[in-house]
Amino acid sequence: MRNFALEVYFSKWEFAAKYHLTASDAQSMTVSQLLAHASAEDLARFDNLHLGYTKTFGAEPLLHEIAKTYDGIAEDQLLCFAGAQEGIYVAMQVLLTPADHCIVITPNYQSAETIPLSICAVTGVALDEEAGWALDLDAVRAALRPNTKLISINFPNNPTGAIPSPETFAALIDLCRARGIWLFSDEVYRLIEHHPDARLPQVADVYERGVSLNVMSKSYGLPGLRIGWLACQDRAFLQACEHYKHYLSICNSAPSELLAEIALKAREVIVGRNRDLAHHNLGLLDAFFADFPGLFDWRRPDGSCVAFIRYKGADGAERFTERLVEETGVLLLPSSIYHSELGPVPQDHFRIGFGRSNLPEGLTVFREWLMRNRP
Repeated sequence: MRNFALEVYFSKWEFAAKYHLTASDAQSMTVSQLLAHASAEDLARFDNLHLGYTKTFGAEPLLHEIAKTYDGIAEDQLLCFAGAQEGIYVAMQVLLTPADHCIVITPNYQSAETIPLSICAVTGVALDEEAGWALDLDAVRAALRPNTKLISINFPNNPTGAIPSPETFAALIDLCRARGIWLFSDEVYRLIEHHPDARLPQVADVYERGVSLNVMSKSYGLPGLRIGWLACQDRAFLQACEHYKHYLSICNSAPSELLAEIALKAREVIVGRNRDLAHHNLGLLDAFFADFPGLFDWRRPDGSCVAFIRYKGADGAERFTERLVEETGVLLLPSSIYHSELGPVPQDHFRIGFGRSNLPEGLTVFREWLMRNRP
């Protein structure tokens, strides 16, 4: 597999840049801030936690809380992982063989295509930028082959923040059901939608061959816990994934599992805070980009805490983002990071993140630099 471009880029800049304005996660918190949400009983459990191995599927109290985030998924229809990345890797390895064909939307989180490409034939279906990054079902149908085994989607999308309409989403499920195709749905930004009616059902709740991926990292803002999970109605699939996990992390960190459980019990407060912050920061971005219409095409995302913005400067997005971070410490993500082997991705864009509380400070520095360097 080719190098993971985003992580290579972040290994250079994520902790070196002063203003991380392309973060894909919501605002995080300290352990003490999280424990302030814990009950007296859970605090005692944390203080007396045994640091031995844990169950491969995940601790039962954690699975109980995760199940509450679904409409019809039971505790034995869940499998925890060390973050979302492990879940993506394992699901693709279990579901796909060299004889299969897979469809993946673009742009995407790179492993959504790189891992399937290491296994079988893959076709990309590009979101339509001119239609607000819409999912074109006719393009999906045209990409189908007799051996299509899986379709991989990600909504709210990284990096565009796009969400399809409920009608398009339902039609996609109907298409998959008619052909017996697995639908892998990366739902890590669910709960951060910018219109209440934009939230989609979770695939695992509504489709018997739907696989929902989620994680504590994005909407919950707790990436340091490294707790993710797959949800699926098919218990045999999850059992196969558990067997594959034995060769990887084996089990999760006991402290992380308990802290994730505490966070999920307080999910309305934690996600509500993060959603409010993202909504507030969206207003700041509206005002910021309105002041530079000649340089940027700004489109509000439907959900998530990231946006994909067209840069119209003659120097190009790559050079623009490079100069910005080198001269000011303001980090943005050029669209070259979203290069796809499945088809063209616009190379005149950059990703900005707006889920963290440091956005105003970073935008001030960004604005001052633009004013000094504008044509």
